[in-house]
Amino acid sequence: MDYRSDEIVLPAGRQRLTTLVRQAGDVIHVAEAAGILNLDRPTASKMLARWATQGWLRRVGHGAYVAVQLDSLASEQVLDDPWVLVPSLYAPCYIGGRTAAVHWDLTEQIFNDIVVLTARSIRGRSQRHHGAAFTLKHIKETKIFGTKVLWRGHTRVAIADVHKTIVDILDDPSIGGGIQHVADCLRTYLRSPDRNDGKLIEYAERLGNGAVFKRLGYLVEDDATAAELAQACRSRLTKGNIKIDPSLDSPKLVTRWRLWVPPFAISSERQ
Repeated sequence: MDYRSDEIVLPAGRQRLTTLVRQAGDVIHVAEAAGILNLDRPTASKMLARWATQGWLRRVGHGAYVAVQLDSLASEQVLDDPWVLVPSLYAPCYIGGRTAAVHWDLTEQIFNDIVVLTARSIRGRSQRHHGAAFTLKHIKETKIFGTKVLWRGHTRVAIADVHKTIVDILDDPSIGGGIQHVADCLRTYLRSPDRNDGKLIEYAERLGNGAVFKRLGYLVEDDATAAELAQACRSRLTKGNIKIDPSLDSPKLVTRWRLWVPPFAISSERQ
């Protein structure tokens, strides 16, 4: 037996685990583990499952694990950055809605959830994983466009770009924090150097929901800098009347925009 006190010799299993955690990304997949440890996939899968049972890893999705920090073994919160879970849990997907609005500085509000738009089959609109709350919206994979890639540690995470963020929350105000918050984000966007009216129209046409043009046109028509944008929306109006926010009681019909609105003003531009 080696009694040298200046060298710590780890058991073979711990050495493998340490090697894997150091070389893998934030989320460890079976195929990645097999390559790093020079194992076949079935053996790697069993090894990851065993380490999860022993408490060294935690499963976050099918064939996907995260390393458990020694000081968080008894805690549900494993990751400092839960965004790294998004691709493993919900791909094909992207982060959007109010979460993207915060990222792009369209709002100073703070939200406790992470909004994810996903083409994967999901159960329910709300899920919790490792201490993080996720609000989900199921979409067709063809609706996944207008995104940018962010690196969170070693993980690539897709997020709606600033223009797609605006279009998405106009399409579904619930993921934008409600129509008043959507209007506030839109107003910030219109004053930002990133503003691109042509990109808004392009994305809205590609999304294919006429409600976007009705809401957008109504919200910008009193903005002196957005006359052309309002006209572009007016020329693309579809038939039928819709609510500016499906969650609100909206008894007033604005016929020029085919839009049911609440009795109070939505945007401060109208007050």
